[in-house]
Amino acid sequence: MATLLYRLGAFAVRRRWLVLLAWVVVLAVVGGGALAFKGTFNSSFSIPGTEAQQAQDQLRTEIPAASGTAGRIVFAAPQGHTLAEAPYQAAIGQVVAEVKPLPSVLAVVDPQTGRTIAPNGRVAYAQVTFSTTLDQIPVATQDRIADIAAAHRTDGLEIELGGGAVKQTPSIGSTEGLGVVVALVVLLVTFASVVAAGMTMLTALIGVAVGISGILWVSGAVQMSSTAPILALMLGLAVGIDYSLFLVSRHRNQLRSGMPVAESIARATGTAGSAVVFAGLTVLIALAGLSVVGIPFLTIMGLAAAGTVAVAVLIAVTLVPALLAFAGDRVLRRRHRAAAVAARAGGSGEVVGLAAVRPNRWIRFVTRFPVLVVVGVIAVMGVVAIPTTKLHLALPDDGSASPDSTKRKAYDLLAGSFGPGFNGPLVVSVRAQPQDIQRAMQGVAAAVGKLPEQPLAVPQAVSKDGTFGVVAVIPKTGPSDVRTEDLVHDIRAAAPQIQSATGATIAVTGQTAVAIDVSAKLASALPVYLVIVVGLALILLLLVFRSIVVPVKAALGFLLSVGVSFGAVVAVYQWGWLGGLFGVDSPAPIISFLPILLIGVLFGLAMDYQVFLVSGMREAFVHGEAPRSAVTHGFSSASRVVTAAAIIMTSVFAGFILAPDTIIASIGFALGIGVLADAFLVRMTLVPAVMTLLGRAAWYIPRWLDGVLPSVDIEGERLLHRLRAERAEEPVPAGAPVPALAGAGDGRPTVVDGSAADGRDGAVDGRAVAVDGHLPSLDGVHGTDGDGRSAADLIVDRVLAERGRALAVRPDGGSSAGGAEPAQSGGRHRLQD
Repeated sequence: MATLLYRLGAFAVRRRWLVLLAWVVVLAVVGGGALAFKGTFNSSFSIPGTEAQQAQDQLRTEIPAASGTAGRIVFAAPQGHTLAEAPYQAAIGQVVAEVKPLPSVLAVVDPQTGRTIAPNGRVAYAQVTFSTTLDQIPVATQDRIADIAAAHRTDGLEIELGGGAVKQTPSIGSTEGLGVVVALVVLLVTFASVVAAGMTMLTALIGVAVGISGILWVSGAVQMSSTAPILALMLGLAVGIDYSLFLVSRHRNQLRSGMPVAESIARATGTAGSAVVFAGLTVLIALAGLSVVGIPFLTIMGLAAAGTVAVAVLIAVTLVPALLAFAGDRVLRRRHRAAAVAARAGGSGEVVGLAAVRPNRWIRFVTRFPVLVVVGVIAVMGVVAIPTTKLHLALPDDGSASPDSTKRKAYDLLAGSFGPGFNGPLVVSVRAQPQDIQRAMQGVAAAVGKLPEQPLAVPQAVSKDGTFGVVAVIPKTGPSDVRTEDLVHDIRAAAPQIQSATGATIAVTGQTAVAIDVSAKLASALPVYLVIVVGLALILLLLVFRSIVVPVKAALGFLLSVGVSFGAVVAVYQWGWLGGLFGVDSPAPIISFLPILLIGVLFGLAMDYQVFLVSGMREAFVHGEAPRSAVTHGFSSASRVVTAAAIIMTSVFAGFILAPDTIIASIGFALGIGVLADAFLVRMTLVPAVMTLLGRAAWYIPRWLDGVLPSVDIEGERLLHRLRAERAEEPVPAGAPVPALAGAGDGRPTVVDGSAADGRDGAVDGRAVAVDGHLPSLDGVHGTDGDGRSAADLIVDRVLAERGRALAVRPDGGSSAGGAEPAQSGGRHRLQD
């Protein structure tokens, strides 16, 4: 993989104009397809095969008018007046008359005919029946209904719309742009370069544009949830910025070391690009895995988001290298450019600096007090996760809409005048012989009315053949109330007794019952999907890190992050805590698909941070550092970039928290809190603390398992060894000066890629040792000696003898000198600081 990406990066550098043109063409073609073939999005959620959905399909066949999509036009007179007054009667009549001829309107029943006037006379509604499903109602029709309502709001008459009479598509507001602005600021602070920051943001935006355009194009042929493109926008923007950030950061580090621009881009694509591809594949698998739960709208939502993430990965390994080639050294800070040019002119571009990244205060604190950190983090996350035990799932209704929206006002008017259950009626279908249908419907209504919830049950329409009828059931509680859910279960539980008493077969349906069944199906699928995701995490991390403990620790940390996210969502959106801060005006149950969606998305993002942080720790440990030192070194080398990536991703998600649609806002909040907790509490605090406590045991793996596992090189280490070996074939004369070496002339040893000396391959993993900028005399040093000691050992001995100083050589290029003795670790020399 790393070699393939290295070649891809090199190709993007050589053919930068071709790559840029290709992406411009792709954007133009996909964008044109979106404009030409864009379909409609469905804001309703259903699952084929559920009891309520089967009954709904049967109702649509037997009595189409009773199963059609309904809308309501709610009229409310001012205080001290009633709708019986002449001006209001005239306005209601005009509204009904103007709505009837609109496209897709099957019928409009005025309040007087439908007897839908509240007892106080102030509130009434006209029932609008549409001939199509909710997602097929023309937007033009809904816009026209809104215009008609606005034109007749005179003399204090309030006219509000609900159900299919108002557009249902989730909307996003202006606050989403704030997340992008914050992300750009973080990029500017991280890179201190407008070119690097702007390039990273630009590529992310291009990826989002291509991904969203593709979704819009596909929507013309596939029925798709209206939430799908917004979820794809969230993820595409977040991962697009992060993936470009990782690759650009690696490239900048290599440029500062004196590596030529073209080679640096190719290597960054092969090394950091490998990690990006692995991270992207992890997110893709998690999102595509939503299909295993067998819920169509969730499957499409996951695949749509996965497609946008795939585009982000492709852009990171193709367009980003091409733009980096255009930028050259301008991706560096202005004061670093001259130093990079000088280092490049004086050396081979293979310099490995001596100075290790200085550990920051945070990692020093974590590794100094690991027990305190572990206990503290688990305690804090556990407390935040407590509200998860009260998680109540439901699909959204108009009662969860923004208080200033027309559908919320209509909902409140009806609930206040007719009762909260009026907004979520149930339908009980009744099948019996034609001569028994009326008696059976009366018996079903009487039996349902005697249930503990004491709903109002009224017989309604009968099919043309007289074998099928419906009973309308009005609960005393709202659609998302747990007592309404209990009523649905009680009716189904009483069905055998009702059938025995009436001889009729019954089923419960209606939008409220469909929503209850969808929520139950999603809740039952959640544990299965969680097991799949955690199992996948264990397998992937076992392959990457070749350790038993690291995958288990990562999976447990992921569960903690999920618990924190669930707990925070319940506290804010279900209980209303801090609701004013987050724009939650009406606490309500959590959207049914949020938990399973959160698990899939957060899993992929959590594994990203796990890989980028822990891979550095593993590399340091494998190259001979002590366990605690490896934790510090690995953390310090990656923490700055991971911190920036986490802040950027959290900012992007947080930009959706104040969106006018509750679904979008809750998803943005859950993902933002989840990323924040996982990146900073789990990956950057709990993980290094646990690794410090476990020491060498953290990297234990049975030999038999290590032997059967395939080798997964996500950091491109084998690629770097191959490149160093190729350079090592070029001989370096003994005693020749080695230019552009850190430490040259100060008596300190330096490690540089190349051959050992005198044209012989005596290098340590393709590297040679230089002191004072010169290679030592290595006559007779090659192969192994009689004691089986390698050329690497003999090189170190020769340098020690010539300089009288302690030297350490690591295959990763680190070295130092001082008064310490060289020590052995697994056949490799390492430094004892």
